[in-house]
Amino acid sequence: MNAGSRLTLYGAGLVVAFGGAFAAAGAVVPDSLVAAWAEGSEMNTHGDGHGKTDAEAAGHVVNGVSIDAGGYVLSPVDAPETAGIDGELSFRIQTASGESVTEFTEAHEKDLHLIVVRTDGAEFRHVHPELDEATGTWSVPWRWDAAGAYRVYADFTPAVEGAEGITLTRSVDVAGDVVPVTAEVQRTAEVDGYTVRIDGDLLAGATSELTLSVERDGEPVTALEPYLGAFGHLVALREGDLAYLHVHAGGDQPQAGDTAGPEIGFAAEAPTAGRYLLYFDFQVDGKVHTAEFVLDAAHGDGDEDSHSDGEGGH
Repeated sequence: MNAGSRLTLYGAGLVVAFGGAFAAAGAVVPDSLVAAWAEGSEMNTHGDGHGKTDAEAAGHVVNGVSIDAGGYVLSPVDAPETAGIDGELSFRIQTASGESVTEFTEAHEKDLHLIVVRTDGAEFRHVHPELDEATGTWSVPWRWDAAGAYRVYADFTPAVEGAEGITLTRSVDVAGDVVPVTAEVQRTAEVDGYTVRIDGDLLAGATSELTLSVERDGEPVTALEPYLGAFGHLVALREGDLAYLHVHAGGDQPQAGDTAGPEIGFAAEAPTAGRYLLYFDFQVDGKVHTAEFVLDAAHGDGDEDSHSDGEGGH
Protein backbone atom coordinates (compact mmCIF):
# COMPACT_ATOMS: atom_id res chain seq x y z
CA MET A 1 0.00 0.00 0.00
CA ASN A 2 1.60 3.29 -1.01
CA ALA A 3 1.53 6.49 1.04
CA GLY A 4 -1.51 7.86 -0.77
CA SER A 5 -3.63 4.76 -0.25
CA ARG A 6 -2.53 4.50 3.39
CA LEU A 7 -3.77 7.99 4.05
CA THR A 8 -7.24 7.19 2.75
CA LEU A 9 -7.71 5.25 5.98
CA TYR A 10 -7.91 8.47 7.97
CA GLY A 11 -11.44 9.37 6.93
CA ALA A 12 -12.87 6.03 8.02
CA GLY A 13 -10.93 5.86 11.28
CA LEU A 14 -7.84 3.72 11.48
CA VAL A 15 -8.09 0.24 12.98
CA VAL A 16 -5.24 -0.87 15.21
CA ALA A 17 -4.76 -4.64 14.76
CA PHE A 18 -2.24 -6.25 17.10
CA GLY A 19 -0.70 -9.40 15.61
CA GLY A 20 2.13 -11.83 16.19
CA ALA A 21 3.27 -15.15 17.64
CA PHE A 22 3.87 -15.86 21.34
CA ALA A 23 7.29 -16.04 23.09
CA ALA A 24 8.65 -15.61 26.61
CA ALA A 25 8.21 -12.12 28.06
CA GLY A 26 11.36 -10.09 28.60
CA ALA A 27 13.66 -12.78 27.23
CA VAL A 28 16.86 -12.18 25.30
CA VAL A 29 15.84 -12.74 21.70
CA PRO A 30 18.46 -14.27 19.37
CA ASP A 31 17.92 -13.50 15.68
CA SER A 32 17.51 -17.21 15.01
CA LEU A 33 14.47 -17.27 17.30
CA VAL A 34 13.09 -14.05 15.86
CA ALA A 35 13.16 -15.65 12.43
CA ALA A 36 11.67 -18.88 13.75
CA TRP A 37 8.67 -17.21 15.40
CA ALA A 38 7.02 -16.43 12.08
CA GLU A 39 7.60 -19.97 10.82
CA GLY A 40 6.46 -21.51 14.09
CA SER A 41 3.21 -19.59 14.04
CA GLU A 42 2.13 -21.58 10.99
CA MET A 43 2.45 -24.81 13.00
CA ASN A 44 0.52 -23.65 16.06
CA THR A 45 -1.77 -26.44 17.22
CA HIS A 46 -4.48 -23.89 17.94
CA GLY A 47 -4.88 -23.07 14.25
CA ASP A 48 -7.87 -23.55 11.99
CA GLY A 49 -6.82 -26.98 10.69
CA HIS A 50 -5.33 -25.51 7.50
CA GLY A 51 -1.91 -24.45 8.78
CA LYS A 52 -3.06 -21.08 10.12
CA THR A 53 -3.05 -19.74 13.64
CA ASP A 54 -6.22 -18.41 15.24
CA ALA A 55 -5.08 -14.84 14.58
CA GLU A 56 -4.20 -15.57 10.95
CA ALA A 57 -7.47 -17.38 10.36
CA ALA A 58 -9.27 -14.30 11.65
CA GLY A 59 -7.44 -12.16 9.10
CA HIS A 60 -4.65 -10.87 11.36
CA VAL A 61 -1.14 -10.94 9.90
CA VAL A 62 2.00 -11.57 11.94
CA ASN A 63 4.02 -8.36 11.86
CA GLY A 64 7.41 -7.39 13.18
CA VAL A 65 8.63 -10.79 14.39
CA SER A 66 10.95 -11.79 11.54
CA ILE A 67 14.19 -10.61 9.91
CA ASP A 68 12.65 -11.23 6.48
CA ALA A 69 9.26 -10.72 4.82
CA GLY A 70 7.93 -10.11 1.34
CA GLY A 71 11.27 -10.88 -0.28
CA TYR A 72 13.19 -8.34 1.85
CA VAL A 73 15.75 -8.94 4.60
CA LEU A 74 17.03 -6.74 7.41
CA SER A 75 20.83 -6.97 7.59
CA PRO A 76 22.64 -7.39 10.92
CA VAL A 77 22.54 -4.15 12.92
CA ASP A 78 25.79 -2.37 13.77
CA ALA A 79 25.64 -0.29 16.96
CA PRO A 80 27.72 0.50 20.06
CA GLU A 81 28.28 -2.64 22.12
CA THR A 82 27.89 -1.02 25.54
CA ALA A 83 25.72 1.65 27.11
CA GLY A 84 26.98 5.20 27.48
CA ILE A 85 29.18 5.17 24.36
CA ASP A 86 28.52 7.55 21.46
CA GLY A 87 28.48 5.91 18.07
CA GLU A 88 26.25 5.05 15.13
CA LEU A 89 23.46 2.57 14.52
CA SER A 90 23.37 1.31 10.95
CA PHE A 91 21.79 -1.41 8.82
CA ARG A 92 20.63 -2.16 5.29
CA ILE A 93 17.44 -3.40 3.71
CA GLN A 94 18.32 -6.14 1.25
CA THR A 95 16.64 -8.39 -1.27
CA ALA A 96 16.69 -12.14 -0.70
CA SER A 97 19.73 -12.30 -3.01
CA GLY A 98 21.65 -9.81 -0.85
CA GLU A 99 21.28 -6.72 -3.03
CA SER A 100 20.88 -3.44 -1.10
CA VAL A 101 17.56 -1.66 -1.58
CA THR A 102 17.82 2.10 -2.15
CA GLU A 103 14.34 3.05 -3.39
CA PHE A 104 11.33 3.27 -1.09
CA THR A 105 7.79 4.65 -1.11
CA GLU A 106 7.22 7.45 1.38
CA ALA A 107 4.76 6.53 4.11
CA HIS A 108 3.77 8.89 6.91
CA GLU A 109 6.18 11.48 5.47
CA LYS A 110 9.25 9.22 5.73
CA ASP A 111 10.86 6.48 3.64
CA LEU A 112 11.66 4.43 6.73
CA HIS A 113 10.69 4.48 10.41
CA LEU A 114 13.10 3.00 12.95
CA ILE A 115 11.70 1.77 16.27
CA VAL A 116 13.99 0.56 19.04
CA VAL A 117 12.82 -0.82 22.39
CA ARG A 118 14.25 -3.04 25.10
CA THR A 119 12.56 -6.42 25.39
CA ASP A 120 10.93 -5.45 28.70
CA GLY A 121 9.26 -2.48 26.97
CA ALA A 122 11.60 0.19 28.37
CA GLU A 123 13.90 2.61 26.49
CA PHE A 124 11.51 3.18 23.56
CA ARG A 125 12.72 5.33 20.65
CA HIS A 126 11.22 6.25 17.28
CA VAL A 127 13.70 7.93 14.91
CA HIS A 128 14.33 8.41 11.21
CA PRO A 129 17.82 7.49 9.97
CA GLU A 130 19.45 8.81 6.80
CA LEU A 131 20.05 6.68 3.71
CA ASP A 132 23.38 6.55 1.89
CA GLU A 133 22.11 5.74 -1.58
CA ALA A 134 25.60 4.75 -2.75
CA THR A 135 25.77 1.84 -0.31
CA GLY A 136 22.15 1.34 0.75
CA THR A 137 23.13 1.89 4.38
CA TRP A 138 20.72 3.56 6.80
CA SER A 139 22.44 5.25 9.74
CA VAL A 140 21.73 7.49 12.73
CA PRO A 141 23.93 8.78 15.58
CA TRP A 142 23.36 6.45 18.54
CA ARG A 143 24.00 6.09 22.25
CA TRP A 144 22.44 3.39 24.42
CA ASP A 145 21.18 4.81 27.71
CA ALA A 146 20.87 1.43 29.38
CA ALA A 147 22.12 -2.13 28.96
CA GLY A 148 19.89 -5.02 27.94
CA ALA A 149 18.45 -6.96 25.03
CA TYR A 150 16.79 -4.74 22.43
CA ARG A 151 14.54 -5.18 19.42
CA VAL A 152 15.21 -3.00 16.36
CA TYR A 153 12.34 -2.57 13.89
CA ALA A 154 12.62 -1.19 10.35
CA ASP A 155 9.22 -0.13 9.02
CA PHE A 156 9.12 0.73 5.30
CA THR A 157 7.21 0.38 2.04
CA PRO A 158 9.10 -0.90 -1.04
CA ALA A 159 9.02 1.25 -4.18
CA VAL A 160 7.02 -1.39 -6.02
CA GLU A 161 3.56 -0.85 -7.44
CA GLY A 162 0.94 -2.21 -5.07
CA ALA A 163 3.47 -2.92 -2.30
CA GLU A 164 2.29 -2.84 1.30
CA GLY A 165 4.23 -1.76 4.35
CA ILE A 166 6.77 -4.21 5.76
CA THR A 167 8.21 -4.37 9.28
CA LEU A 168 11.44 -6.32 9.80
CA THR A 169 13.22 -6.84 13.10
CA ARG A 170 16.48 -7.98 14.64
CA SER A 171 17.78 -8.21 18.18
CA VAL A 172 20.75 -6.34 19.65
CA ASP A 173 22.42 -7.10 22.99
CA VAL A 174 23.95 -4.16 24.87
CA ALA A 175 26.52 -5.12 27.50
CA GLY A 176 26.25 -3.94 31.08
CA ASP A 177 24.21 -4.36 34.22
CA VAL A 178 20.52 -4.59 33.41
CA VAL A 179 17.86 -3.09 35.65
CA PRO A 180 14.64 -4.67 34.30
CA VAL A 181 11.21 -3.13 34.60
CA THR A 182 7.84 -4.83 34.93
CA ALA A 183 4.98 -3.62 32.77
CA GLU A 184 1.92 -2.94 34.93
CA VAL A 185 -1.38 -1.56 33.68
CA GLN A 186 -0.97 2.19 33.24
CA ARG A 187 -3.58 4.52 31.79
CA THR A 188 -2.08 7.90 32.72
CA ALA A 189 1.38 9.13 31.77
CA GLU A 190 3.31 12.24 32.80
CA VAL A 191 5.78 13.42 30.17
CA ASP A 192 7.57 16.78 29.87
CA GLY A 193 4.92 18.57 31.93
CA TYR A 194 2.01 17.03 30.02
CA THR A 195 -0.54 14.62 31.44
CA VAL A 196 -1.83 12.13 28.91
CA ARG A 197 -4.63 9.64 29.57
CA ILE A 198 -5.89 6.74 27.52
CA ASP A 199 -9.57 5.80 27.87
CA GLY A 200 -11.32 2.74 26.51
CA ASP A 201 -10.77 -0.99 26.87
CA LEU A 202 -9.17 -3.57 24.62
CA LEU A 203 -11.32 -6.63 23.98
CA ALA A 204 -9.84 -9.66 22.24
CA GLY A 205 -11.52 -10.41 18.93
CA ALA A 206 -13.51 -7.17 18.81
CA THR A 207 -12.96 -3.58 17.76
CA SER A 208 -12.92 -1.07 20.61
CA GLU A 209 -12.48 2.68 20.77
CA LEU A 210 -9.45 4.23 22.47
CA THR A 211 -9.23 7.96 23.19
CA LEU A 212 -6.03 9.73 24.18
CA SER A 213 -6.41 13.12 25.87
CA VAL A 214 -3.62 15.63 26.57
CA GLU A 215 -3.55 18.20 29.38
CA ARG A 216 -1.00 20.61 30.81
CA ASP A 217 -1.35 22.19 34.26
CA GLY A 218 -4.89 20.88 34.42
CA GLU A 219 -5.93 22.57 31.17
CA PRO A 220 -6.79 20.75 27.93
CA VAL A 221 -4.17 21.07 25.19
CA THR A 222 -5.73 22.16 21.90
CA ALA A 223 -2.47 22.94 20.09
CA LEU A 224 -1.51 19.44 18.97
CA GLU A 225 0.37 19.80 15.68
CA PRO A 226 0.59 17.43 12.73
CA TYR A 227 3.39 14.91 13.17
CA LEU A 228 4.20 12.41 10.42
CA GLY A 229 0.90 13.19 8.70
CA ALA A 230 -1.42 12.96 11.72
CA PHE A 231 -2.18 14.62 15.05
CA GLY A 232 -1.06 11.57 16.96
CA HIS A 233 1.07 8.53 16.30
CA LEU A 234 0.82 5.16 18.03
CA VAL A 235 3.21 2.24 18.20
CA ALA A 236 1.83 -0.87 19.90
CA LEU A 237 3.71 -4.00 21.01
CA ARG A 238 2.27 -7.15 22.48
CA GLU A 239 4.10 -8.16 25.64
CA GLY A 240 5.84 -11.48 25.17
CA ASP A 241 6.69 -11.66 21.48
CA LEU A 242 6.79 -7.86 20.95
CA ALA A 243 4.72 -8.24 17.79
CA TYR A 244 4.63 -4.77 16.25
CA LEU A 245 2.12 -2.39 14.75
CA HIS A 246 2.81 1.13 13.52
CA VAL A 247 -0.31 3.31 13.14
CA HIS A 248 -1.63 6.84 13.20
CA ALA A 249 -4.73 8.41 14.67
CA GLY A 250 -8.15 8.35 13.03
CA GLY A 251 -9.78 11.40 11.51
CA ASP A 252 -9.00 13.45 8.42
CA GLN A 253 -5.42 14.01 7.34
CA PRO A 254 -4.30 17.36 8.81
CA GLN A 255 -3.05 20.21 6.67
CA ALA A 256 -0.12 22.50 7.38
CA GLY A 257 -1.00 24.93 10.16
CA ASP A 258 -3.86 22.82 11.53
CA THR A 259 -4.05 22.08 15.24
CA ALA A 260 -6.19 19.71 17.26
CA GLY A 261 -6.80 18.37 20.75
CA PRO A 262 -7.20 17.63 23.49
CA GLU A 263 -8.51 14.25 22.29
CA ILE A 264 -7.24 11.90 19.59
CA GLY A 265 -9.18 8.72 18.81
CA PHE A 266 -8.15 5.26 17.67
CA ALA A 267 -10.07 2.11 16.79
CA ALA A 268 -8.23 -0.84 18.31
CA GLU A 269 -8.58 -4.55 17.59
CA ALA A 270 -6.61 -7.09 19.66
CA PRO A 271 -6.87 -10.66 18.31
CA THR A 272 -5.83 -12.25 21.62
CA ALA A 273 -6.17 -11.52 25.30
CA GLY A 274 -2.99 -10.33 26.95
CA ARG A 275 -0.94 -7.29 27.85
CA TYR A 276 -0.04 -4.59 25.32
CA LEU A 277 2.54 -1.81 25.48
CA LEU A 278 1.52 1.43 23.76
CA TYR A 279 3.67 4.45 22.90
CA PHE A 280 1.90 7.64 21.85
CA ASP A 281 3.83 10.41 20.04
CA PHE A 282 2.36 13.90 19.89
CA GLN A 283 3.82 17.25 18.91
CA VAL A 284 3.38 20.72 20.46
CA ASP A 285 5.40 23.82 19.50
CA GLY A 286 7.58 21.74 17.20
CA LYS A 287 8.67 19.28 19.93
CA VAL A 288 7.67 15.62 19.95
CA HIS A 289 6.74 13.97 23.24
CA THR A 290 6.12 10.27 23.90
CA ALA A 291 3.61 8.98 26.46
CA GLU A 292 3.78 5.31 27.45
CA PHE A 293 0.84 3.12 28.48
CA VAL A 294 0.10 -0.49 29.32
CA LEU A 295 -3.33 -2.04 28.68
CA ASP A 296 -4.72 -5.52 29.07
CA ALA A 297 -6.97 -7.00 26.41
CA ALA A 298 -9.70 -9.07 28.04
CA HIS A 299 -11.33 -12.19 26.65
CA GLY A 300 -14.56 -11.53 24.84
CA ASP A 301 -16.60 -13.37 27.48
CA GLY A 302 -15.57 -10.83 30.13
CA ASP A 303 -13.82 -13.40 32.33
CA GLU A 304 -11.03 -12.94 34.82
CA ASP A 305 -8.72 -11.27 32.30
CA SER A 306 -10.87 -8.14 32.40
CA HIS A 307 -9.13 -5.26 34.14
CA SER A 308 -10.12 -1.96 35.71
CA ASP A 309 -8.48 1.45 35.43
CA GLY A 310 -5.60 0.34 37.62
CA GLU A 311 -2.44 2.46 37.56
CA GLY A 312 1.04 1.08 37.72
CA GLY A 313 4.66 1.78 36.95
CA HIS A 314 6.36 1.01 33.68
